[in-house]
Amino acid sequence: MSIFQSMNTSASGLTAQRLRMDTISSNIANADTTRATVNENGEYEPYRRKMTVFQPKGESFSSVLQRYSYREENSGDGVKVTQITEDEEPFKTVYNPNHPDANDEGYVEMPNVDPLKEMVDMMSATRSYEANVTSVNASKTMLMKALEIGK
Repeated sequence: MSIFQSMNTSASGLTAQRLRMDTISSNIANADTTRATVNENGEYEPYRRKMTVFQPKGESFSSVLQRYSYREENSGDGVKVTQITEDEEPFKTVYNPNHPDANDEGYVEMPNVDPLKEMVDMMSATRSYEANVTSVNASKTMLMKALEIGK
């Protein structure tokens, strides 16, 4: 195991959580966007909520768990974002006949973004980011203490 492997693992978590926070902030910023994309019929569609999908960089969790149960020495390689998906939840409809995007009945299709859910996800991503920063700082402190042994 490399001396910097714990820092590399935490750094991958920092990168992934930062992208997750960027995606969440994009969702919050577009919570009222009714003309985000054009569909195949040439009509405008509201913004669709985006989500990040994480995956381990190295092996699957089960193979790592099996290896550790046999006391083999190796640790994970961190996490990576494999894709950013769109939430297929249906759009919300709001009655607003004065809106320029209202249909014949006066309803407007709004994005499928729930600001409350996004704020909870943002808090979770922030806490994960902070945990990775704490891990990097702990690794850095241990490396500094190891260097002080040689004095």
